[in-house]
Amino acid sequence: MDITPLDDDLLRQSTDAFSAYRALQRAKLDAQQVRGGMLWRKKGGRDYLIRTSPTGIQKGLGARSPETEAIYENFIERKLRAETTLQRRKAAVVQHERMNRALRIGRMPSVVVELLRRLEQSNLSEFFRVVGTFAIYAYEHAAGVRLANSVLQTNDVDLLWDVQRRIQFVDVLGKADEASLIQVLKKVDKTFVVRHDQPYTAINDNGFEVDILRRIPKGDDPHPFRMSEDVQDFWAVPATTAETLTSAAPFSQVVVASTGKMAIMHTVHPLTFVSIKERLAALKERDPLKRRRDLAQAQAVAEIADNYLPHLAKDYRNGRPKPFG
Repeated sequence: MDITPLDDDLLRQSTDAFSAYRALQRAKLDAQQVRGGMLWRKKGGRDYLIRTSPTGIQKGLGARSPETEAIYENFIERKLRAETTLQRRKAAVVQHERMNRALRIGRMPSVVVELLRRLEQSNLSEFFRVVGTFAIYAYEHAAGVRLANSVLQTNDVDLLWDVQRRIQFVDVLGKADEASLIQVLKKVDKTFVVRHDQPYTAINDNGFEVDILRRIPKGDDPHPFRMSEDVQDFWAVPATTAETLTSAAPFSQVVVASTGKMAIMHTVHPLTFVSIKERLAALKERDPLKRRRDLAQAQAVAEIADNYLPHLAKDYRNGRPKPFG
């Protein structure tokens, strides 16, 4: 396989940029804990401490006392510290993204990274895993290597949706700025539309496609399932491999676009990817060109795991799951 390790300068920049981006995500979580505010409100001649939410909901915490004053001071201190840290880490990430672009750290299509960022911003990323060819970018970044372009060429990304968490998904989507999943995509590129002939696929004016996959219905799984009440939204499509992919060990990695922008990709363990690609390559009824590509991708990711991520390969093989089928 044509696998090229990054030189020391690129590897150092990648490592520092990934650390900065993950630190930003932690700062965002800390800032969420102190969203809203606290204030004192006079009533009946006494001051009462009020906690306000970002949506305007108010909750009384009690009359002024040493305890409530301590609560107030602690909250204000935490909020100031969290907001200051968040701004500093945002600035650090901007600097790293500029360096990423200057040094050409990333080569992932920007539309996918922007989509992952949009899912993060809408609190929807935890419900999806990137599967298929685009997952290889995560393995590359984790290993600090680059593969031959021929192994990575594709014009569509597969997002595996966890139908078992549909209730939580619908609740979170209902609180997001966008009313439907297709509206999330339109925030990335307004030309995305769901195909009438293939309602699990959205396509933009450049011909790039996003597919929404799910496991084959079982138990009380609803089917068919549209991702929202929006009549223009996706219908998730059952996929043969989805059960294995949904239950597989998770793998998350910061990835970089050709623009230098970063996002966190949630996918599956690299050797789960290898196992599935090997099985697909062995299916005689599958298109011969796809079978060759499946085998090449399986071999490439297996080599990355064995030679550059040996700790992951060892842990996986000690409890390797059975192939799907």
